[in-house]
Amino acid sequence: MDFTIPAEITAYLAELDVFIEREIKPLERENDNIRFFDHRREWARTDFEGGGLPRHEWEALLGEMRRRADRAGHFRYGLPREYGGKDGSNLAMAVIREHLAAKGLGLHNDLQNESSIVGNMPIVLMFRDFGTAEQKSTYIPGILDDQIRIAFGLTEPNHGSDATWMETRAVREGDGWRITGAKMWNTGVNVATHDLIFARISGRDGAARGIGCFIVPTDSPGFKVEEYLWTFNMPTDHPRISLTEVYVPAGAVLGDPENGLAVAQHFVHENRIRQAASSVGAAQYCINESVHYAKDRKPFGKPLAGNQAIQWPLVELHTEAAMIRGLIHKTAWEMDQMSKPEVAEKLSDKVAMCNYRANRLVCEAADRAMQVHGGIGYSRHKPFEHIYRHHRRYRITEGAEEIQIRRVAQILFGFGGKGRGDG
Repeated sequence: MDFTIPAEITAYLAELDVFIEREIKPLERENDNIRFFDHRREWARTDFEGGGLPRHEWEALLGEMRRRADRAGHFRYGLPREYGGKDGSNLAMAVIREHLAAKGLGLHNDLQNESSIVGNMPIVLMFRDFGTAEQKSTYIPGILDDQIRIAFGLTEPNHGSDATWMETRAVREGDGWRITGAKMWNTGVNVATHDLIFARISGRDGAARGIGCFIVPTDSPGFKVEEYLWTFNMPTDHPRISLTEVYVPAGAVLGDPENGLAVAQHFVHENRIRQAASSVGAAQYCINESVHYAKDRKPFGKPLAGNQAIQWPLVELHTEAAMIRGLIHKTAWEMDQMSKPEVAEKLSDKVAMCNYRANRLVCEAADRAMQVHGGIGYSRHKPFEHIYRHHRRYRITEGAEEIQIRRVAQILFGFGGKGRGDG
């Protein structure tokens, strides 16, 4: 068995590093843009008087970063070549995500906004695989040109992980539909032109079938942002919205109107493995910074690094990072050998293991980095509090860790199909 990262991937990492130094770092430093990444970052990014939304200057800077990355051929790396991408594999995307996150905070890869020089664009593939010919020709070019932005409305005020119990309803009216309900954590609606709204059209509460996915323009009469929910990590672009008799035509349905959850779940494994890789990268950054500081800091006349109380917790974290990294690489490689249905059947438990363990790891590593650095580690002059506050959400949002542990248990004990307790 060869566990070496393929040469073409390591060569691409070097290419990305050159691009970051040549194009992105100078942009990060000009016009005091560093304020978005140094101790002022939360204030610089957040319009606290304007509802806590991202400041326009911050979003404009992210947009310029994406445009430069797209011109250089990096932003669409993970997309098929027909859309200007490079057919980036799951293994390549995982390795790249970890590599970029391990560099620490910077314009090259700001995970708070899910914004990176190597983009992750599942919406494009949702339209490719579920859209009609007209939907594909309209939405895919618009998304790629940044003229169309699409939010994702699945979670509701009373329903999160239990999506099949959603209360939002869509009722036939002529050739179209009337939608009434509410959604929570509808990220990105502040700049979205459209929102993918999931609503029940038939069947009983709790049934997977009978839920449709609707492409709803955000300027539709009856579509309303009720509030933006302030979070642990600001700024916020996470609103609660309401839909009151919102009308959409028949052509606004994405995929089978009875099986919209297939759209929602289409990219879940790819998203989770990539997000897990980012968490490992951020964790490794915290570990590396702590080791460096412990070697340089000399209280009582000797380096902190000489103390086992400093060494051992970092060794434990470094060891776990290595183990999770190995599982991520193996799982991502296996994903590349299978179709999507096969991944869902054979690897969903492994993806869940990677994701929930990586998310815990980065929170523990950021907390340990604060402790090793002492007072300065607790301050915003170091990035550890930002890393903790950002990544803590992934223990909830990318499928709560309890849901992912339950999935592993279903496979291990045979509750969700054929048991695979032998690993």
